[in-house]
Amino acid sequence: MILLRGKNPWELLLMRRPGGADFAPGAYVFPGGTVHRDDAGWPDEIAGAAVRELFEEMGILLARKPHPGPLQRVERGPGRFARERDCEQVRSLVADGRTFREALLSSGLEPAFDRLVFHARWVTPAQLKRRYDARFYLARLPAGQTVKAQEGEVTDWLWITPARALSDPDITLVYATRTVLESVATAEDASTVLARARRTRDVPIVEPRLVQTASGWEIVRD
Repeated sequence: MILLRGKNPWELLLMRRPGGADFAPGAYVFPGGTVHRDDAGWPDEIAGAAVRELFEEMGILLARKPHPGPLQRVERGPGRFARERDCEQVRSLVADGRTFREALLSSGLEPAFDRLVFHARWVTPAQLKRRYDARFYLARLPAGQTVKAQEGEVTDWLWITPARALSDPDITLVYATRTVLESVATAEDASTVLARARRTRDVPIVEPRLVQTASGWEIVRD
């Protein structure tokens, strides 16, 4: 999940994984993870996983309370977006043993899938034993919500401009994260980033290759 905030300058959220993590240990990455069985209850399980992982890792909830009737929905909009107290309620229910989906439904909430904008899809090189088929979504930080990082899963986090993330030697980035940052770094504001992504009808699958050279293995994109 590529979470955006601000206007000019605008920033995005990066988190650092612990040194012993299975994927990208010690690197700064976008919040995310894998699809769980419970995610299959949503119309789009991958988008559902993105919403869940963002909440579990960073405490940001992309959800809303829908209005009860279709007439009210038309007249008053799609419903009230989740606030800090809603986040606390969902967090408490999950701590008591509910799944994320159960906690949302018990709180009268539903994922705000319309807030997610599909931006990129990356598949790890075929030579690797452990492979991922990753989707990257863009979304704005909901008003009134603040980051509450999960201890143990997140060792550091920061709001940062893409340009600074790409140039700061203290920020370790994996290849896919760096390339996604480069794809949005030239945008003047977050609205431009989102508008560009919404206009893209067919998001290509990026599958880099590992090529052995005289100096070692290198990642190559066709």
